[in-house]
Amino acid sequence: MSARTWQGPSAPERLSILRGTRSIAIVGASANPARASYFVSTYLLSSSPYDVYFVNPRATEILGRPVYPSLDALPVVPDLVDVFRRHDDLPTVLDETVAVGARTLWLQLGSWHEDVARRGEEAGLQVVMDRCVKIEHARFHGGLHLAGFDTGVISSRRALG
Repeated sequence: MSARTWQGPSAPERLSILRGTRSIAIVGASANPARASYFVSTYLLSSSPYDVYFVNPRATEILGRPVYPSLDALPVVPDLVDVFRRHDDLPTVLDETVAVGARTLWLQLGSWHEDVARRGEEAGLQVVMDRCVKIEHARFHGGLHLAGFDTGVISSRRALG
């Protein structure tokens, strides 16, 4: 892996992106509960204000919602495209994101592609890489435990017992 030279948005900039987002398309969404995209999808549907759309050419329904074969098949232009795809697929997803007019390309944890980031920014996109929308949303909205899960505990004191 080559050295990382691209600098992503700061925490306040990521918060601004999330605050300005109304709709999210999850590219590479999966109905498999063991997949990260499924975990993120369930969180976004239950704990966020976003309209969530699923994109996967090999699925028809995820979590009781329709799945679209491509970004251009969506009934809306998503504000943010959250990508769960292989590294080699990222340039194509970038091209599709630009073509539909989305504002933000967000590559999930472990996903880093310097050329895609550069090309995305040149096309006017906000680009975030190697970050999880679920973790970032929860972090900014008080729902994040150290392990990345909402514990449901409101108090700062430990329960006795």
